[in-house]
Amino acid sequence: MTKHFLCPQNPPPPRRGVRATMNKQKLMTELQSQGLQLVETGAGVSGRKGGAGPSDHKAVTIDGTTIMVPIYTETAAQSPYTATLDPTSTQASIHREGREIAPIEFPKTPQFYNLSTAEGIPYWKIALLHSHDVLATTVLQTCMRYRNSDTVCQFCAIEQSLAADRTIARKTPTQLAEVAAAAVQLDGVKHMVMTSGTPNTPDRGAAYLAECAQAIKQRVDLPIQAQCEPPDDFRWFQKLKDAGVDSLGMHLEAITPAVRAQIMPGKADVPVEYYFQAFAAAVEVFGRGQVSTYLLAGLGDTVEALVDGCDRLIQIGVYPFVVPFVPISGTPLAHHPAPSSEMMFALYQQVGELLNRSGMSAKDIKAGCGKCGACSALSSFEA
Repeated sequence: MTKHFLCPQNPPPPRRGVRATMNKQKLMTELQSQGLQLVETGAGVSGRKGGAGPSDHKAVTIDGTTIMVPIYTETAAQSPYTATLDPTSTQASIHREGREIAPIEFPKTPQFYNLSTAEGIPYWKIALLHSHDVLATTVLQTCMRYRNSDTVCQFCAIEQSLAADRTIARKTPTQLAEVAAAAVQLDGVKHMVMTSGTPNTPDRGAAYLAECAQAIKQRVDLPIQAQCEPPDDFRWFQKLKDAGVDSLGMHLEAITPAVRAQIMPGKADVPVEYYFQAFAAAVEVFGRGQVSTYLLAGLGDTVEALVDGCDRLIQIGVYPFVVPFVPISGTPLAHHPAPSSEMMFALYQQVGELLNRSGMSAKDIKAGCGKCGACSALSSFEA
């Protein structure tokens, strides 16, 4: 495998204009690892608690870039970064040790949140705005592994928002099409993410995602990413594409088999090698760079293991969306430490270099988490 180093020896001094980029990268990396203490929450800028990720976060815009920052976590409660909000404003400033670091802005509450279906279901229970222009939904808010301690992913909070009556268990294709059309018309949404809890079916949710995508595309021209586990039959990839899915996410979360067995005992029954077989088959259908996977740094994988895994993924045409693990309240890993910003910065540098060498970039993804990029600073390390 390719040998990787954490940092270059005797790096040249940054060129004029590069230092500002590096400072922004550093700030984004530190905020996503350490979180933000929000002293006062203003009206209209509420974040997300529980549910499918990103949870316990808030969208924050820094110098034109919107990222998701942990707010409601134990790590955030100890963060050196603070912000105080005026209840009448969406603007604030980040401070550290009493010194102002940067002005920030919180996206306004989207207009489509004010609408409801004919059955009286608020649109925000069907889909949510992520970042500032991404519509996201969990089409099935239950998972076959969630309620069994022997199989549940230790970081998962998918049914928390369902228990709190902040969503519904099953979003129908008609509902999703209705909300998507409104989000595009009223709030300028640019693409959509559809994920799902894993049902106990061989297709692992691909069939229902295809049905939902087809209904949405019949109503509105909106790029869609679907996310599911690898199905038993790889012919589902073509069926998803034919239904209107533009890009596909199949999430490893962790790359080392031992870490996977400890953190996600049920999902680890699907071997990493089967994922790579599925990745290769999916790339043939969706194209290079249009298949992606989440890698949650901080669960136990070493930097070297993550970089080597990303190298292998990139070589077969899969975009490795590297994200810092954020402990979510109410989960078995609620007290697990978030990865250090130093670890994330080193990881981003190396994966960014691999992406640059391959010519793969988040900006070329048609839809989905990698294109959005708000849960990671990785795209800022691309050329």
